[in-house]
Amino acid sequence: MEDDLISCLTRQVKEEVIENYLTQRRVIEIQMEDLEAQAEQVRSLAREVGKRITRLGYLMVHPEEVSRLVQLLKIPSPSFWHECLEKPFSRGVRFIKVSAFTGKSKYRKLVLESYRRLVKWMADYKDAVDDFELECRALNLNIQGFQNNFDLLTILNFLKNLDACALEQKHFLGGNFSAEEIMSVEKKLYIHPIDPKAFQLPEPLDLPSFSLVSDDLSKLAEDVFRRYQNHVKKLLQ
Repeated sequence: MEDDLISCLTRQVKEEVIENYLTQRRVIEIQMEDLEAQAEQVRSLAREVGKRITRLGYLMVHPEEVSRLVQLLKIPSPSFWHECLEKPFSRGVRFIKVSAFTGKSKYRKLVLESYRRLVKWMADYKDAVDDFELECRALNLNIQGFQNNFDLLTILNFLKNLDACALEQKHFLGGNFSAEEIMSVEKKLYIHPIDPKAFQLPEPLDLPSFSLVSDDLSKLAEDVFRRYQNHVKKLLQ
């Protein structure tokens, strides 16, 4: 009678461990799903920032001037951002309204304001990437704590020998497994730490500050206007 009671209590404790394991694992899985959603939001923001780079490239009119812009802003090639310069401008960005007495001044203001907005968008994107990396580190701490709190091999052996856990076996492991497969199953169930680089988010550009580059950007705009005046005037219409 006493042995039966001890066996029953031991079994109950083990079942609670299994239930706790499954619950905590699901919490980690939900956090990973949330991280995937956050990564997609950051990618979407990168595409929006890329549109501002595309607009600047469009304003440069000619590939030679685009190359000068790339050198001025130190945009690496190849990169996601450099590819944005090669995309057609679809006007999927907020309209920039500028006023001036001459076409040259209006064009120069347009280029400068386009860059000013790009700097702001890139700063917002950098903040989003930093927040994402912080979430990755926080999740990795949770994963490490989860791994430390649960001995997966012990739990798998218990699942193997506990008939009452047949439903958990089927749901959690996808069916029956042999003793020889336990180590393989353990490897498959192991939750690996999150590597932010695996999400392949574009590295934020370290753009020159507006005050630092505005004079050179103004000169570039004046050169473009002088060389391609007729084309630029059409852009300003």
